[in-house]
Amino acid sequence: MKSLHWLLLIPFIALLWVPFYNRVTPYLWGIPFFYWYQFIWIPITSIIIWVVWKKGA
Repeated sequence: MKSLHWLLLIPFIALLWVPFYNRVTPYLWGIPFFYWYQFIWIPITSIIIWVVWKKGA
């Protein structure tokens, strides 16, 4: 089985690259993009970690 550890780099890179999400617009329910972008990565990262763990990587 191929290792899926590389999936763990996705949230790391997405949150490490601050200039990508360092802005206010667009708003989501009145919350600036800077905040909701980071919050949306919490469940995404949890799912990725679960997938890597479940596949026995």
